[in-house]
Amino acid sequence: MNLSITAAGIIFVATIATSLLGLFAAPKVIQACLFRPYWFLRRKEYHTLVTSNLVHGDVLHLLFNMMTFYFFAFSLERFIGTFWFVVLYVVGMVVSDVGTYVRHKRNPEYASLGASGAISAVLFASIVFHPSQSLYILPLPVPIPGPLFAVLYLAYSYYASKQSQGRINHDAHIGGALAGLAFVALLEPSAYGRLLRQFF
Repeated sequence: MNLSITAAGIIFVATIATSLLGLFAAPKVIQACLFRPYWFLRRKEYHTLVTSNLVHGDVLHLLFNMMTFYFFAFSLERFIGTFWFVVLYVVGMVVSDVGTYVRHKRNPEYASLGASGAISAVLFASIVFHPSQSLYILPLPVPIPGPLFAVLYLAYSYYASKQSQGRINHDAHIGGALAGLAFVALLEPSAYGRLLRQFF
């Protein structure tokens, strides 16, 4: 797979490179990329809608997000085309950050980072289009069905959001999931019919 010639490949490489740079070489990169709802309009930090998705809180956060992206994004781009894939990714970013903005816009200390919202949109859109897909997560010796992984992904995000630790925007998972589901409903509503037939 030639990652450099696909939108998913560019996002994948750029996110890993920027995150590792910020985590191990230049911490100021992460500070410059953070999404701060309180300061978003006051300081016109509009770029952080995008840049906050390129950095992560730690290696585990990066690994989890990039693993999910790798298993679902490349096949989804091939299925719906590069244009619609980019639209979905951008919509996932924006919708998830809108929810974060509304919730924290009066808190000058709050800041968030991570590609969770956009990746959640990709994950749930992919599940609707291809409900029979599965993935392997070491050391588990059996494949995990995509729909089950998506449910576990959201359940963990809900639990983690209640803990409110660190700058990881766990709430973005839920907003991104809803964005992904709405995207499919608008782009190809018949996919939901196929999804239902797959299970019933």
